[in-house]
Amino acid sequence: MRLSQDATIAPAKLNLYLLVWRSVDDKSKFLAQAGYGLENWTQLETDLRNQILSLEAVPSLESNRFGQVYEIRGNLMGPNGLSLAIWTIWMVEFETSVTKFITLYPDRRD
Repeated sequence: MRLSQDATIAPAKLNLYLLVWRSVDDKSKFLAQAGYGLENWTQLETDLRNQILSLEAVPSLESNRFGQVYEIRGNLMGPNGLSLAIWTIWMVEFETSVTKFITLYPDRRD
């Protein structure tokens, strides 16, 4: 199944979390390898929407009372031309049917 291209990707998820260095579960260094940083956080949003949301979403076993959780794994080509294997988490809310971006991780599957 494919998720809605109109999914909500909250700016704070990108510019206050993923692209900011954290002492625990940091993703900013991983994303920086492909050229993503606070100065171009909107490029990350555009690339998630265009490169990842167009891929097949798989329902996760981790649904919750708010919605159905989905996973999309794929390669994200950064602004510097480097491709990162990522695993993204999305949720479609039960009440509103709105698709929301939750987070991403490096995809370390073999």
